[in-house]
Amino acid sequence: MTATSAVPTESTVVPATVTLSVDGREITVPEGTTIWTAARDVGIDIPVLCHDERYDPVGVCRMCVVDTGGRAYAAACVRPCEQGMEVATTSAALDRSRAVLTELLVADQPPRERDPKQISTADNMLLELADRYGVEAGAASNGSVGSGGAAPLPCGSGRGTDDSNPVIAVDHDACILCDRCVRACDDIQGNDVIGRSGKGYDTRIAFDLNDPMGASSCVTCGECVAACPTGALTNKPINNIPIRPREQLEQVDSVCPYCGVGCALTFNVDRERGAISFAEGRDQPGSQGRLCVKGRYGWDYAASPQRLTMPLIRREGSYPKGALSADVRAEQEGGGDGQDKRNRKPGGLVPYEEVLPHFREASWEEALDLVARRLTGIHGESGPAGIAGFGSAKCSNEEAYLFQKLIRTGFGSNNVDHCTRLCHASSVAALFEGIGSGAVSTTYGDVTNSDVAIITGSNATSNHPVASSFFKQAHRRGTKIIYIDPRASTVADHADIFCQIKPGTDVAFYNAVMHEIIRLGLVDSEFVAERTSNYDELAATVADYPPERAAQITGVDAATITEIARIWGEAGAGIIFWGMGISQHTTGTDNARCLIALCAITGNVGKPGAGLHPLRGQNNVQGASDVGLIPMFYPDYQNADSAEVRQRFERAWGVTGLNPENGLTVTEIIGSVLEGGVRGMYMMGENPFLSDPNINKVRKALAALDFLVVQDIFVTETAEFADVILPASSYLEKDGTYTNTDRRVQLGRTVLDRPGQARTDWEIVCDIARRVGLDWTYTSPREVFDEMVSVMPNYANLSYDNLGGTGKLYPNADPEHSDGSVVLFDERFNTGDGLAHLVPAQWLPARELPDAEYPLVLNTGRLLEHWHTGSMTRRSFALDSIAPHPEVYLSGKDAADLGVADGDTVRVSSRRGRIELRLRVSHREAPGNCFIPFHFREAAANLLTTDEIDPFGKIPEFKFCAVRIEPVTTAAATTAATPVGGL
Repeated sequence: MTATSAVPTESTVVPATVTLSVDGREITVPEGTTIWTAARDVGIDIPVLCHDERYDPVGVCRMCVVDTGGRAYAAACVRPCEQGMEVATTSAALDRSRAVLTELLVADQPPRERDPKQISTADNMLLELADRYGVEAGAASNGSVGSGGAAPLPCGSGRGTDDSNPVIAVDHDACILCDRCVRACDDIQGNDVIGRSGKGYDTRIAFDLNDPMGASSCVTCGECVAACPTGALTNKPINNIPIRPREQLEQVDSVCPYCGVGCALTFNVDRERGAISFAEGRDQPGSQGRLCVKGRYGWDYAASPQRLTMPLIRREGSYPKGALSADVRAEQEGGGDGQDKRNRKPGGLVPYEEVLPHFREASWEEALDLVARRLTGIHGESGPAGIAGFGSAKCSNEEAYLFQKLIRTGFGSNNVDHCTRLCHASSVAALFEGIGSGAVSTTYGDVTNSDVAIITGSNATSNHPVASSFFKQAHRRGTKIIYIDPRASTVADHADIFCQIKPGTDVAFYNAVMHEIIRLGLVDSEFVAERTSNYDELAATVADYPPERAAQITGVDAATITEIARIWGEAGAGIIFWGMGISQHTTGTDNARCLIALCAITGNVGKPGAGLHPLRGQNNVQGASDVGLIPMFYPDYQNADSAEVRQRFERAWGVTGLNPENGLTVTEIIGSVLEGGVRGMYMMGENPFLSDPNINKVRKALAALDFLVVQDIFVTETAEFADVILPASSYLEKDGTYTNTDRRVQLGRTVLDRPGQARTDWEIVCDIARRVGLDWTYTSPREVFDEMVSVMPNYANLSYDNLGGTGKLYPNADPEHSDGSVVLFDERFNTGDGLAHLVPAQWLPARELPDAEYPLVLNTGRLLEHWHTGSMTRRSFALDSIAPHPEVYLSGKDAADLGVADGDTVRVSSRRGRIELRLRVSHREAPGNCFIPFHFREAAANLLTTDEIDPFGKIPEFKFCAVRIEPVTTAAATTAATPVGGL
């Protein structure tokens, strides 16, 4: 695939320059450069407190003043360089000025021995300046520094502290009002939470309308803590692990284990305690040091006392198999009457005290021998069709590669899949069909070069918060943001145009936009003629979707559709970012086809600031798909049903007889189990009991399996049905590579020791492979990676040695000297003929529509603070503290019509099940719709969802099913999940 390695931010223009003297050194810099930046670039240190080059300079602290020969000193952080200027950055007078400023600030600070920052990370910038200038606390009151001393300030009057946030402490008495936290919140994260309140000495930073931090709209990203130069904002210890100076800790660079943005971070590890003290963002071309609440504070799940430490084998007395925890067992035995809610507990974790007695500890040898014997036995009886494997997008590239290789070579089966089937499978199907590649065509950071960005079907501020910070930043700099979604999420607050589209009407909407682009003459005719095919058929299809018709279908008025078409068609460069609101539909592939066509007919692919970017969900869903953890592709998306491809992999892997038929997908495997096809399964890091649609059906399938081995770090809901449970490693406990949504391949490094006898996932897969007759001799993930690269052309040239600390984008012709390809398809697409194939789509309604009995449309998704089935985040102190309860979000109008109020317990029912949970009245929901996060075992949203699938991507319709909501009386109210019908 063709690519562009570097993306210019502006046209190549030689900038005007000025020449000046700084401390006697002649310097030439671009016009507009500040004195501070010019000095820094030549190694001259000018002290600062309020300034950070990532933020807009404000010059409020005056610590950086320099002598330019004028009547007054100039703040170097805001004063631009001028031709012929002579600057002195240090002198006795300047030092006195800085010392007095320091003295005044220190006089009003907490004592050094009680300063929140100094007694933790010991990097209080104000105290460092005090040491530099010989200032002691209290010096301002006796005039020990400066000409004639300084007037004393009120001290100890107590502007107060704020402990309302679970992981961030606020000490207003340590605040110097430098506004770095304000600018970090505004300029970097784009959250606009922090400002100032009060007057005079009572002025202090404020959250929203002077609310406690924990009650405000703060999202606990911690950017303000990273910015604060004093002890005003500091991290609290998590799980009693003290925060200590970095010099006393070991720094380990790794990547975040949560979403597909793949932020780079550094863990500061307390080796004495064998624990992480704190985490912080580090520089990388993508994330640029930013983190969200999960990355900065959500890592302590790995230290949970509930970690699996020994292999477990199901006891003979615990057959026939079924759920083991009392709440789920009562549901499956109770016939769905909803009356038996014994032992239902809030908190949503598998009750170990109920489940573990059904298993006994075993040695690794016994457990692995049993796994190999049972799986090979089933394979011998039923052939390849009897075996299936679910891998994990949480595991590394190397582990995913080995897992699919085991299923394919050890059992001759292509029945191997992972959560991409529940995420962007329809997007990938459309992208391969349209442009010949399932990866993004440009990075999320390329939005800075866009005139317009469409964000559709994505609550990016919650699901991809760091990527969304770049969207918000681009918007502040002039990029138009068009947001299209059934929910008015916080992305809508930053959009120029927000369309609250009716659920399931995306095809009609985008067909109408294309209709108007064509009518207005905004098609890039040259691009269409030279680089696309099938345009005439597309044009004929969208001709049936004038904006007036689309308005009736979508609920978006015709004038707005025309305006969007005009903005998009007239833009010099535009990117479309989309999430699972596009893909998780029975028409998900058609939805993505429309987006591809919308970009292609306007020439918005293959140039800076333009392209297609499905925001990938899991941290390694891109990588797991790349390395072949999908039933229809070998590594690097090479067709599993191609004889040429099979022969290539037979040679590479030293085997014969690879299966010529595509395997079953996640949802198809569940169906096959119920039909007696798949009988034995190996699940590595997947929890389909909660993640898959129609949980009742999944429960039946898990119980029907002849043999199930689950490899995980906790006992999950799925593991209750296992015959063998193998204790695996968290990402913190192993080396490996992970590929993010940008196509950036990064190294994850071992941070902590594994608990007990837990093993790394790649080692366990190898142990099983050898027991089923494969001659595997891998000794390290590096060795596996080298083999991967040898069979994956898009990963060519990459190695552990050249990935470095920030990773590399693929494809990459020269990773020793280049970060990799930002923009793809600048000359041709990856299709056989090099053209983008335009595939028209007709709008179809959802398979299950609301009616009188089930009048509302249910949409499911994620919260900012939680991740998928909650096995990690609900064991994280910070994340579970912030969002501890399941809730259903409903519009105020619908709540009033139903006679329910915010905080009430309600029952949500579908044709498949019902759950009870707390109501949240939300202005972000449109009347007729409701939203439920799917993280919560005690109110499992996927009891309600339908297992109808997209015919191309085989992805379930998580975003649309019919439900009703009704009040629950106080006496009966309990958070419970009840299936309709039992086993």
